[in-house]
Amino acid sequence: MSHINAQKLALGSAQFGLPYGVANRTGQTPITEVERILQVAFDRGIDTIDTAITYGDSERVLGTIGVNRFKVVTKLPACNVKPAAVKNWVYKLLDDSLTRLRIDLLYGLLLHNPRDLTSGPGIELADVLLELRSTGRVEKIGVSIYDPSDLEATTKALPLDIVQAPANLVDRRLERSGWLPRLKAQNIEVHVRSAFLQGLLLLPRHAIPQKFQRWSWLWDRWHANLKELNISPVSACLSYSMSLPHIDRVVVGVESALQLRELIKFSGFESYRGDWSFMGHDDLELVDPSRWGGL
Repeated sequence: MSHINAQKLALGSAQFGLPYGVANRTGQTPITEVERILQVAFDRGIDTIDTAITYGDSERVLGTIGVNRFKVVTKLPACNVKPAAVKNWVYKLLDDSLTRLRIDLLYGLLLHNPRDLTSGPGIELADVLLELRSTGRVEKIGVSIYDPSDLEATTKALPLDIVQAPANLVDRRLERSGWLPRLKAQNIEVHVRSAFLQGLLLLPRHAIPQKFQRWSWLWDRWHANLKELNISPVSACLSYSMSLPHIDRVVVGVESALQLRELIKFSGFESYRGDWSFMGHDDLELVDPSRWGGL
């Protein structure tokens, strides 16, 4: 069985600082397990770690273990200061992140709220990010988006190096928007996340929470197809994300080293067979996990 190119994977770290994900059964990952996860990642050629200031203790945990061997991408929270205070705000957050991570240089610094670039502090925010890149404090700058519709204004407001966006069998907005070749043409790295829709696609049929039952026909067909084709949900999900054109990294979160080993072991391009187009959905209440609280 041919395996996926593990170097295309990036390690998500929300679970290291928070009890994260709808399928999470173990809570926040213990630091001893995070250490094992990082070792497996390094051994298998995974070179990028994705974190964020808002991921609880994630940066501190990573720094305690040591991440000098990895490219680290972190994210600034939503900007809530006046334009005149933006520069000091960004520098303070960056310095604090580097201190927690115990590294001298970030591979990537992203905005968690890309619409900050097109609102009050937008010009000042763009200027300070460009300054950080030009002075070598960070290697690359970019945004983490929730909807490809944010990209038109964002790419005009700031010359981006990295765009992180959701993409999975259910949420195909990035693929269908036409932005992938456009980003590639601008030499922008594309990191996709939510390959498993925060773990929802990995749950057994009987374990899918009641609030998602309005889409029961989708789950029924999904699990029937997996059984018929004898494909694991991890393999089907990852194969979709990995097979998208112009993707540089697929960010995956795990709760244990065993999960990461299995993810690498059982995932391959050859598993992307069958017609999964029925999985694509336009309902934002399903595809956008930030709306799940209202279900």
